[in-house]
Amino acid sequence: MQQIWGDKYYNNLNYFLRQKFGEKVFKISLDGGFSCPNRDGSISSEGCIFCSARGSGDFAGDRYYSITEQFISVKSMMNKKWNHGKYIAYFQAYTNTYDSIDVLRKKYDEAVSQEGVVALAIATRPDCLSDEILNLICEYSNKLYTWIELGLQTINENTALIINRGYKMQVFEDALKRLRTRKINIVVHTIFGLPNETREDMINTVKYLSKKDIQGIKFHLLHLMKDTSLVKIYEKGELQFLTQEQYVDLVCEAICLLPQNIVIHRLTGDAPRKLLIGPLWSLKKWEVLNSINYKLKEKNLYQGLYFYTN
Repeated sequence: MQQIWGDKYYNNLNYFLRQKFGEKVFKISLDGGFSCPNRDGSISSEGCIFCSARGSGDFAGDRYYSITEQFISVKSMMNKKWNHGKYIAYFQAYTNTYDSIDVLRKKYDEAVSQEGVVALAIATRPDCLSDEILNLICEYSNKLYTWIELGLQTINENTALIINRGYKMQVFEDALKRLRTRKINIVVHTIFGLPNETREDMINTVKYLSKKDIQGIKFHLLHLMKDTSLVKIYEKGELQFLTQEQYVDLVCEAICLLPQNIVIHRLTGDAPRKLLIGPLWSLKKWEVLNSINYKLKEKNLYQGLYFYTN
């Protein structure tokens, strides 16, 4: 049965948060000053090949400032768009559970103590979630709406090696079970357009996630940015960018494959203009989003349409 979430044909984050909190809620992206085992030599020193020098936190606050200072700075910028609302304290850059319990608690506490914060979001890796850390996150989950973001990107193990993800699917599976045993909400990141991935590979990742106990998902377009390991693959001619039409088609099919209870947090990602090599059409974010919405409406497509048949 077709359903509308606000003015969208998918269970979008803005609609979900307005229903939950009764008003606009937006993210305050923070850099906790953490590192990553895929960068400090514990797993690798290269990092994931698409990850920027700021650990995918290019739009987060400045790590050389305190959490409070970052929060105030980012909030002031966000308030130029919306002059009132509530906030999500979003630890975005690098691996935000990769430190001692004492350090994590101190930084999380500082973030959630800011006025107007109603939710906590923590981006991390599935191999950086010890029982001690999960118990800490449970403490916050019992106080305010909390979710963990995991960068899966793909279920294809060959692609995972190419992108230097640094963990196997079993690690991801174990993390899901341990998180959900504690009733911690999970949002999973996927990327369309990774090297050597076929359309079938990308859709298979979505089909896999559609059957898992996750509460949210983010769809990203692969961005090629300067000073990343991915540039070497591109210079060898081994990376083909998706066209805007291909990406829109993929996202629309992915939306239809998901059950209606999974909240879609993002339909396409951002990359800083000064760092982006390609695809350049991704800079026109609103054009991409409008194309997705137009196709869903024109073709009578909506979230959940294909879920029971895949």
